[in-house]
Amino acid sequence: MKKLFCFRGGTVARRSERAPMAEWCVFCPIARRDPACNTVLLYSDDRVMAFKDINPSAFRHYLVIPIEHIPTVNNLQRTTEDHQLVSHMLAVGRDLLNRDAPNSEEHRFGFHQPPFNSVDHLHLHCLALPFTPSWRQVKYTPLGPLGGFIEVESLLERIRP
Repeated sequence: MKKLFCFRGGTVARRSERAPMAEWCVFCPIARRDPACNTVLLYSDDRVMAFKDINPSAFRHYLVIPIEHIPTVNNLQRTTEDHQLVSHMLAVGRDLLNRDAPNSEEHRFGFHQPPFNSVDHLHLHCLALPFTPSWRQVKYTPLGPLGGFIEVESLLERIRP
């Protein structure tokens, strides 16, 4: 059986590449609509897909991924293309949470930065709070110069062309 996980797997060079798809990545079978994949999509278009997090940390916890394999936020550049992609990911996430959790106390959107990311395929966390359980909020707290979680607005500013 072929391993599809990229949880700290693969070689460093391999994980740092942008590619249409990556064989070793857990999210790429979802993006390519692999028949063996049973993930239920909440949204899909020609650039991104959205689905529920399998280990939710909040009342609603969705992930929005690009179809193109982009390993992490560190692979994003100050280009119009990357800025538009992240803006589109945010718009999709906002629409889903506004639809599914309009009365949530807060919506939070962001990315884990290396070495704190668990999957090497860019994915936007879309969280409708409260956190469940409450201690999970630690995972979604910016750690300043140490990295950790970066809120989407900060990332958009960082990659603004």
